[in-house]
Amino acid sequence: MFAARASGLVKLLGLCLTAGVLLAAMVFPFVGGLGLASNRAADQVDQTSGDLAKGELPLVTTIQDMNGDPIAYLYDQYRIPLETKDIADTMKGAILAIEDKRFYEHQGVDWQGIARAAAKAGVDGGATQGASTLTQQYVKNYMAFVLGADNEQEAWEKATEATVGRKMREARVALQLEQQMTKDEILTGYLNIVPLGNQTYGVGAAAKAYFNTTADKLTVPQAALLAAIANRPSSLNPGASPDKALERRNIVIDKMRENGAFGADETEAKKKAEEFKAQPLGIVEDLQILPKGCVGAGDGPIYGFFCSYLLDYLRASGITNKQLQRGGLTIKTTMDPKATKAAKQSAEQQVPKTQNGIANVMSVVQPGTDKHRVRALVASRDYGNKAELGQVARPVPAEVLPFGPGSVNKIFTAAAALKNGVTGIDRKIKVPKVYNSKVYPNDGTAWRVQNAADYPEEMTLTQALATSPNTGFVILQEQAGLNNVVDMAYKLGMRETLTGVNRGAEPLKSDGSNGPSQGDWTKQNNAGSYTLGPGATSVLELANVAATIVSSGTWCPPSPVEKVIDRYGKDVPLKEAPCEQAVEPDLANSLAQGMSHDTTGSGTAATAASGSGWNRPAIGKTGTTEEHKSVAFLAATPQYAGAVMTYADGNNPQVICANPIRLCPGSSQGVFGGQVAAPTWFNAMKVIHEGLPVAPLPPAAPRYK
Repeated sequence: MFAARASGLVKLLGLCLTAGVLLAAMVFPFVGGLGLASNRAADQVDQTSGDLAKGELPLVTTIQDMNGDPIAYLYDQYRIPLETKDIADTMKGAILAIEDKRFYEHQGVDWQGIARAAAKAGVDGGATQGASTLTQQYVKNYMAFVLGADNEQEAWEKATEATVGRKMREARVALQLEQQMTKDEILTGYLNIVPLGNQTYGVGAAAKAYFNTTADKLTVPQAALLAAIANRPSSLNPGASPDKALERRNIVIDKMRENGAFGADETEAKKKAEEFKAQPLGIVEDLQILPKGCVGAGDGPIYGFFCSYLLDYLRASGITNKQLQRGGLTIKTTMDPKATKAAKQSAEQQVPKTQNGIANVMSVVQPGTDKHRVRALVASRDYGNKAELGQVARPVPAEVLPFGPGSVNKIFTAAAALKNGVTGIDRKIKVPKVYNSKVYPNDGTAWRVQNAADYPEEMTLTQALATSPNTGFVILQEQAGLNNVVDMAYKLGMRETLTGVNRGAEPLKSDGSNGPSQGDWTKQNNAGSYTLGPGATSVLELANVAATIVSSGTWCPPSPVEKVIDRYGKDVPLKEAPCEQAVEPDLANSLAQGMSHDTTGSGTAATAASGSGWNRPAIGKTGTTEEHKSVAFLAATPQYAGAVMTYADGNNPQVICANPIRLCPGSSQGVFGGQVAAPTWFNAMKVIHEGLPVAPLPPAAPRYK
């Protein structure tokens, strides 16, 4: 009696599902309670089968340098997508033998398994029995590892929950799939999606990871091992549990023999099977897992800073984390490996990576009127997560650091003074030895400013930019107006720096609750010291300021990306800020001429320039903070712009001294920008400019002379 009822149940279930109809509540009352008869559920099933037929799986995103060479990979699932022809018959035979030997005979559903699940549900409310076909497993894996991308564990539990509802949804999708795809397409789809452990998904990635081979060259033992661990990669991990993996692999080999994979002659087939089973697992000693993320970038310690900035930039430009980790994008960047390696070598030459408490960072930007391409972001520190080795996993050459650039800020005072007609580059300004400012009072009394060296009482603005007297620029700032100086700094490129929280690296919140910004704070507090550069600074933005000046006043965002291409070869649009004419070309070109003497004669960077053999026209400006805890150098030719900052990056920043570079608490002989930051720039840029013609700086406009 029971057998007859079961047989009738199976037939009815098969007919209903074949017709594409979810079981109605009038036939199985419990189904209505599961909501399986609703249009919404049917629509979800249709959508799932349609998506499966498209075969759009999570893929690896590749980040390339400017030459098209890969430098980093991003992924949630390491997968190498394959076509049917790219997968060895041994692999196909192994998975069919152990998972679904009747795959080419059924229509996608194991009716007996569904019936057992339904009968079991009637007894204890669950559905723990019932084998799944390979098509159903394809559906299950898709629901877990594609639809459940945000939480794979939760999605896997849901996709494998022991309920009749889940079984029936899975069955209907499988039936529809068999109408939309060929058997070979389904088999290939399954072999591309199945988890195989150690971050690998699909046989393409697993073949590379475990055997350093391709899926079309898998031997019988190799294919059998992959089939053995399919869907059970944790418990059968061949590295952690080799004995269990070997036992299961040999079961697969026996199943392959039973399925006729080794020929019709039983004696010969058994002999081959035993030979295959006698072979070791054969996995490579070091699993060939694709490096992941910025720490795993091609030259991670070198390229990681650029990679980290790139990801921040892309997210701000509208690319989501899901696109980055699962979209299979190709990201063509602006990173120049030659420039990056030259800058890294120079940064370490001046400040060894092992130097306690001192970091040396450099950013390189290529000027232009259509784009400012970031060519290098490096530090004396290596990029990485090992703090005990001095590594840093933040884009320090690009982020706003809580250290000042010192007198580099005098550039903004000079530019504002030129713009407002206060002076010209060849006109003399006053340079008293000591100046008591009544415009910027200190606790109600005049602010006393003095120079770090002896200067003539008067000099041209060009001479002042080269030799950097403090008093002269405080007076110029008074005449040009502090607000105008701060606004000029923003226009030329100090944008994140000035819109971030005052004197720190923390971004300003949208509601301003942690504000005011550094720019607003400077204005509100009438902080005359701005021209002396004590506040937080982005080295990348300093480099971009130099790029703006030698681009005839055109500001562009410092962009690390040329284009983003999706898996289909189409460009992905980015929301990048447009270039803009920050200051008029005559002003920018005149400012460039005014800054052209720092590398020659008595300029503060002249010794560093001659020491490196530098012989090209360049703009430049050194900077040193009052306590000698940070120094900087900004400079550019028409071909490349860059900035360097050397700063005390320990938990308790101290005075930095030179010759040799070291921390020297309490010393009055601190380092200057021309002693370490400038040599870093020149030694790197000499290599970066190799093979380029010597380019002159543009002439100054008569009205700014």
